[in-house]
Amino acid sequence: MATKIETDGKTATSENAKTLVTYRKEGDHIAVVTLEDPPANTYTHDMMRQLDECILRARFDKDVQVIILTGAGEKFFCAGANIGMLQKVDPTFKYYFCLHANETLTRLEQTPKLVIAALNGHTVGGGLEIALACDIRLARKNAGKIGLPEVALGVLPGTGGTQRLTRAVGRGKALELMVTGRTFSFEEAQELGLVTDIYEGDVASFFKDVLSYAKQFTTPNKAAKAVGNIKRSVVSGGEVPFSEALAIERELQQLLFQSSDAKEGLNAYVEKRMAKFTNT
Repeated sequence: MATKIETDGKTATSENAKTLVTYRKEGDHIAVVTLEDPPANTYTHDMMRQLDECILRARFDKDVQVIILTGAGEKFFCAGANIGMLQKVDPTFKYYFCLHANETLTRLEQTPKLVIAALNGHTVGGGLEIALACDIRLARKNAGKIGLPEVALGVLPGTGGTQRLTRAVGRGKALELMVTGRTFSFEEAQELGLVTDIYEGDVASFFKDVLSYAKQFTTPNKAAKAVGNIKRSVVSGGEVPFSEALAIERELQQLLFQSSDAKEGLNAYVEKRMAKFTNT
């Protein structure tokens, strides 16, 4: 039986709702989540609900160790919230829309699997806010601009942008970027630490490079549980006092000490060979 979902003022069913986010497996241990609403991949409540479901799907998939999040097409990763949709809905809907979007990105950020944002095009407004909730950001050279221009609309970056950008680049720089609303190149973003690396080539070549980059964090190359626990320690530890952060670190370390991969890593070091991890 179809489940009816009331979204954006329209009723749809789970069977015939428009697909706005796709989920696929790419080789071993990698899930690719793609925002699919060209040309700009702007998000509505429908899209956020589908993104939320994809995040949960990747969480529960025991084979998935790394998540790649990208946008469809060649021009946009994501241009943020759909302005046309925001024009039509009332303030109460807007509030709950933002609340759910925040919850979705927090779920992405808290997922103990590495999340790589593949910035295939313009990454502005809520698009950058989505990317900021990811762990690593890789960009395609000359593919677009990046920034938080919400001030030009008379609003603020309301899906975590004011908080995550500040934590990423510091208060002064984050404030300047948001109150001016300027967009800037991926090269400048790399200088600020927002982008890890920039790859040349078309979209197909770019994604191939992103995939190659992601594979280094999967078994047998890396102990995926260690990667996930490092992420949990950094994300959760960064939000609490130092003494509590150390306690989080110790508990996560103890869990790893009990794993087969930790034993394999120590044995490989002593035996002067490459470790072969199994995610156990």
